[in-house]
Amino acid sequence: MIITILAVFLLAKARHYKLRYFFRSWMCVPILLTQGILVFFQCTIFFHTYYFVRYAGLIQQAIILSFLFPIIAYRIYRPAVFGAVSVLTGSVLNNFVMAQNGGKMPVFPSLSYLTGYVPRDGFPVADTVHILGSTATKYRFLTDYIDIGYSVLSPGDLLVHLFTFMMLYCTIKAMNEKHESTPNVFSKM
Repeated sequence: MIITILAVFLLAKARHYKLRYFFRSWMCVPILLTQGILVFFQCTIFFHTYYFVRYAGLIQQAIILSFLFPIIAYRIYRPAVFGAVSVLTGSVLNNFVMAQNGGKMPVFPSLSYLTGYVPRDGFPVADTVHILGSTATKYRFLTDYIDIGYSVLSPGDLLVHLFTFMMLYCTIKAMNEKHESTPNVFSKM
């Protein structure tokens, strides 16, 4: 999610939106807090502590719910519906490939071996969802093979991350539009 957030901030700056409106709003707190917890979870995996893996589903739900405040306040319903469809599609793809592979998500790490995210001596036993992919893997193009060094993603995961990208960008855009349309009474003095 770090790359997702940085990409949103870069796109917003490229479109000349001011990020200060986002950071000065209380609505950024739940969003950044849940993202920070996710980053913490990912950092613990680098130290081969897999205790928090079991809470990954809960933090994903918390991330989605953290966007509820901006969705309602700025009435960004259309991107929210599109994002919900994206999350649903990504979840269906992930569940489909897991069902085809014995209830486990096959992972094909490459860069993660170099960064230490996945140990070379074997796949973590504590992770009950993922298994190391092999030639017997079905629907390999839907498995976790997109390796970014600190996480290995599937196309379904990318669709789930698309929700965060869209909602964060639309929130920043809506905040800028609101502040730009609000007249500044002190500028006439």
